[in-house]
Amino acid sequence: MNIRWSICCLVVAVFMCLVVCASAPDPVTTASPDECSNFSGAGKCDECVKALKGKCFYCKTDNKCQLYPVKELLPTKECDLGAARWGTCAINFKALIISMSVIAGVLILSICCGVYCCCCRSKGNRAKWAREDAKVERQKEERKMKHEQKKQERKAKNDEIRRKYGLLKEEDDDSCTELTLTEDV
Repeated sequence: MNIRWSICCLVVAVFMCLVVCASAPDPVTTASPDECSNFSGAGKCDECVKALKGKCFYCKTDNKCQLYPVKELLPTKECDLGAARWGTCAINFKALIISMSVIAGVLILSICCGVYCCCCRSKGNRAKWAREDAKVERQKEERKMKHEQKKQERKAKNDEIRRKYGLLKEEDDDSCTELTLTEDV
């Protein structure tokens, strides 16, 4: 199996697991609006947003800590999004929504680009590499043929020189001359 395909499948599987885990509902703990209202008042924003594990949000316009409306996606009825604080007092709810949307969009876009580059574009690359391999193989064969041709030409030229000086043995002659070294004992 192709390694790129395996990596693409792994990335998609991890992304799907993250989506499923993020969308899984938390265990329902009931909090009454009175519990959040204990943190109302000026300067109690930090205490409010950390209270009850994020179940409360703070409204800057009326300095009230309120229970986050779970059934609604945004707390627009209770407070303006520019004045609502949830999770942190440094960023208003509108900026938090925009920044999280941008981060999620960039993340999804980068995953899609990665999957496209690994899986979809690699098919075209395989054909390109196959053509390149065929071209290299053809060039290799051409060089090999030229080498053999030049080798035959050199052999013919060397044989012609040997015949000229009488060093070439005849093909029909079965006698072999061996050079033997004898040592004087």
